[in-house]
Amino acid sequence: MNLKTIFTLALTILIFNFSSAQAKPKSADEILNTAYEQAKKENKNVIVMFHASWCGWCKKMDASMNDISTKELFDKNYVISHLDVLESANKKQLENFGAEALLNKYGGEKQGIPYVLIFDSEGNLLADSKMVENKFVLKEQGNNIGCPGTAEEIAAFNYKLKETSNLNEGELAIIAERFKLNNPN
Repeated sequence: MNLKTIFTLALTILIFNFSSAQAKPKSADEILNTAYEQAKKENKNVIVMFHASWCGWCKKMDASMNDISTKELFDKNYVISHLDVLESANKKQLENFGAEALLNKYGGEKQGIPYVLIFDSEGNLLADSKMVENKFVLKEQGNNIGCPGTAEEIAAFNYKLKETSNLNEGELAIIAERFKLNNPN
């Protein structure tokens, strides 16, 4: 091989390596701003789900929301966005810059994941995924609903959906039935 061929081959390998490198995830601000814009256009609210690649309950939450019985119900009322947080040391590159600060800002730092926030299209917080006392009395007041599975968790989640969407009682019942499949008991 001559020098020109070696140089061309090395340059090709270098270009290939740069082009195949994993793209950096979007920041939390970029994801939220895109979601707010879409929500304004479609007259919807925004569900933000904090999750991680290792989180089994996050995967169950996604599966429940994307199930054939519920996906259309969520999609007609919400723009759904995900923010990656709390990754293990070898997967920190998956995290969205600013997502953990947002999680902490809204009281989710000690709540576990999935943790859900619901915003209007202007970015005003409408609901979080904590069980509350005044609007809905639950034994586990202040704890994260997470991926609803128990009757109390499902009732609390549905209450928040009812307050932030146009879902009717029949549609909320469909969502409740699907989430019952997550009950570990």
